[in-house]
Order: sequence, then C-alpha cells, then structure tokens
Amino acid sequence: MRRLAIPVLLIVLGFAAGLTVTSRTRAAAETTPAPAAAAGAEPAPPPAAPAVDAQRPPSPTPAAIVASGPDFTRVATTAVKGVANISSVQLVERRTSPFANDPFFQYFFGDQGDLSGGRSRRSLSLGSGVIVSADGYVITNSHVIGQNLRSLPEVTVALVDKREVRGTIIGLDPPTDIALLKIDVKGLPVVPWGDSSKLQVGEWVLAIGSPFQLSQTVTAGIISATGRANIGFSEYEDFIQTDAAINPGNSGGALINTRGELIGINTGIFSQSGGYQGIGFAVPSNLAHSIANSLMEYGEVRRGTIEGIRVESVAPAYAREVGAPGTNGALVVEMSRGSDAYAGGLRPGDIITAVNGQTLTDPSHLMRILADAPVGSRATMRVWREGRAVDIRVPVASSGRNQPRRQ
Repeated sequence: MRRLAIPVLLIVLGFAAGLTVTSRTRAAAETTPAPAAAAGAEPAPPPAAPAVDAQRPPSPTPAAIVASGPDFTRVATTAVKGVANISSVQLVERRTSPFANDPFFQYFFGDQGDLSGGRSRRSLSLGSGVIVSADGYVITNSHVIGQNLRSLPEVTVALVDKREVRGTIIGLDPPTDIALLKIDVKGLPVVPWGDSSKLQVGEWVLAIGSPFQLSQTVTAGIISATGRANIGFSEYEDFIQTDAAINPGNSGGALINTRGELIGINTGIFSQSGGYQGIGFAVPSNLAHSIANSLMEYGEVRRGTIEGIRVESVAPAYAREVGAPGTNGALVVEMSRGSDAYAGGLRPGDIITAVNGQTLTDPSHLMRILADAPVGSRATMRVWREGRAVDIRVPVASSGRNQPRRQ
C-alpha cells in the first residue's frame, strides 16, 4: 500500500498543477489584445455584445429631448427684420352741439347739424406693418392708419434698426381692412409671400408684431380654423383663426408659417376682457396680396359688386314664413328702385341662394363671389321668392370709388 500511495499522490499533484497552469494561460489570453490579421487573412470575429436587459428601456439621448418640440429660432430671427411699427396721427373733429347725440336731431340734420361748430383733436393710432418689397412697400390694416379718412393722417414707420421714416399712404381698402404704405428706403428686409390656400388646421404659425408697443414680439400657435366670417371686423370676411397670442398693437403684423412665409395679416381678436383669449384672426395672404397689388396699381380696389342692395342673414322665422328650404343664403332687405339690380328682376324679400352656380352660405359668401366676378359681366342668381326658385341675371358693377392716389 505504501508503494502504491506514493505514485498515486504524485499523479494527483501533477494533475492539480496542470489545471492551475491551464487556467492562468486562458485568463492571460482573454486579456491580451489580438494581433493584427495578416493581409488576406480573415479577421477574427468580434466578441459577442453583452446581453441587454429587455425590461429596461433605453434612456433618451440629449438630442432626442431637444427634438421633441419645434424650434422657431431661425425663422423668427429672420422674419422679425421685416416687421415694422406703425404710428398714425390725424385730426378728428369732435362735435360740441348739445343736440349732437339726439336721434331726432340726427334724423333731420345728420352730421351737418352741429351748428355750433366743433373742436379738433389729435388722434394717435399704433400698430404693426409688414415689409413686402425691398424698395419700401409696407402692408398693414386700414384701421391702424385711422378710421376717419376725411383728414390725411401722418404715418410714421419705425424699422427694426430704430430708424423712423415718414410713410406715404398708397391706398386703403376698409372692406378688407387692408392698407398699403410706401417709405423712401431701399434694400429693406422682406417677408416673402406664402400661399394661404394650402394652410391646414393644426399647422404651426408665428405671430409677429408690437403688442402694447413692445417691438418685434414673437408668439407661437396653430391654425385653429380657416374661412371664418360673420365676425363683424369688416365687410369682406374670410379670416384665418389662430391661437397664437395677438394683443392690441399686433394689428397689421405678420402671421408666418414654419418656412418664414407670410400667410396672413393679423387683424383682431375675439375677447371679452380686451386681452388675449386664444382667438385671433388674420386676413389670408392670398387676399392681402391681391389687395396690395390693386392698391399699388390703381390706388383703390376694383372688385365686383351689386349696387343698390343691402343684404342680411336669413332668420329661421322668415325662412319658415316663405317656405325656404333653409337659412343659407342672403336676404335682400333693402334696394333702390333705380338700380340695375331692380331692373334685372331682384326684389326686396328675395333670398339669394346661389350665384353663378355656387351655393351661398351667408351674406359674406355672396360678397366674396361677387368680388371675384368680372366687372361688367352679368351674375346669374337663383333666388327664393313666393315659395319657388327663380333665376335672374344682374349686372356686376365696380365697387371702386375712383379715389385719387394718396401720394
């Protein structure tokens, strides 16, 4: 046994020593970088990636956090250079007669009844404007220039570089609340025109102006609706509605898209407090561009109209009384017997339901269709009269008053 124990012990010790040497050699091989592969030899396969815990979501990178919201810095920086401050000063006559506000007195004498004369005071109007050409054309709202057009206002345009320049009134169009000015400055930054017909509800927009005389203020929002009418801001209404903050002083400023294009002229707000409540309105750029071109060429806007009539919305009670199919359309409430419309067959009490094949929704829709009709043509109208539909043809006249250009 002693003779067998010694050889067995030696074998066990040798086996243990071999295991120790083998494990150390393997560990050294794992920590030593592999030598570069010889030319033409296949590279060694990369080590397998450690397993990822499938239940732990990957942490967001800083770039992903930044990209989660829109970035308007580049667009805003460029667009604010093309938006100016507008100030207008004009003389407004204030009547001093004690009967000036008497309805009975006004019925007989009107504005000429102030026999005691009146006093003049200076009225200041503040707003914004958008530079639409490098040679100095600026578009704004007509109510920024002034409501009393009997006296010629003094208009000052303050540019982004702090220069204040006297502005010339090229023309005004109160039905759309658009005015065009000209300043004698060259090389101005311009806000390019955009196509407002391609706007979609929910699209991001920026409103730029001078609310409360705070120059170059930028607010962001979305398009809330398009084609808004019957708001009471102007005669010709086809507004863009937005929730971008618009406050007093923003009137005439720019509504731009994320490409930096002018898609609207900020006009007004709907508010019960006088401040921002998330409902602002802008004149679409396509309409404003057309008005600006007409004012630039003629000094006035020559749009189609039907002279000698006054229309209102159709009340449900009247629609039931005359058996009309609905309240869509425009009710003729007043007209002149000497007008072309009367000669063409239109009568008071008629409900105009369609013009040139286009079904009407309201009186504003009628005005928009007629405005686009060629002056001198005849509009085919379908009217509801005495329980039946009647087709008549009425001449389309020009709404221009041939006002002189205000140079």
